[in-house]
Amino acid sequence: MRVLVACEYSGRVRDAFIKGGAEAMSCDLLPTESPGPHYQGDIRDVLDYPWDLMIAHPPCTDLSVSGAKHFVGKRLNGSQQFGASFFMMLAKVDIPKICLENPISVMSTLYRKPDQIIQPWQFGHGETKSTCLWLKGLVPLKPTNIVEGREARVHKLPPSPDRWKLRSTTYQGIADAMADQWGIYE
Repeated sequence: MRVLVACEYSGRVRDAFIKGGAEAMSCDLLPTESPGPHYQGDIRDVLDYPWDLMIAHPPCTDLSVSGAKHFVGKRLNGSQQFGASFFMMLAKVDIPKICLENPISVMSTLYRKPDQIIQPWQFGHGETKSTCLWLKGLVPLKPTNIVEGREARVHKLPPSPDRWKLRSTTYQGIADAMADQWGIYE
């Protein structure tokens, strides 16, 4: 199975699929934080390879409802339209199986409702963070390890230059569930 993990610098999802035996590559404008197959550049440069599955994490800064108080400015400067257009470009890519991951956002209105909303606490992490999955050719993820201690840790992070990176990194339990449950397709 050939897996493209779009807009991922951490390598977590990529590495989970590699561990399961897939040929996987991450792609991001940023360098990877974990050594492994990674294309640093525009995702559009590598979309024509014959991928079987794409897990995409399009930037949510201009789409997430957590930033709704800034929507007027984002619409006026075009950043929300650009973010939605990029999301839709990924949704329409000719890859048989696709998962688009984003927080609760305007894409539920502009595109369609997500197929699934997951939480880290369903996959072994005692935290809350509603994460929407728009799926094509994939079944919804099944929880793997429901835990107690549900805290909104990422929402309470103090301001810092890396806050956005810390908030956007995929939880290991979710990455493992994706690889375990979706890596079985051939």
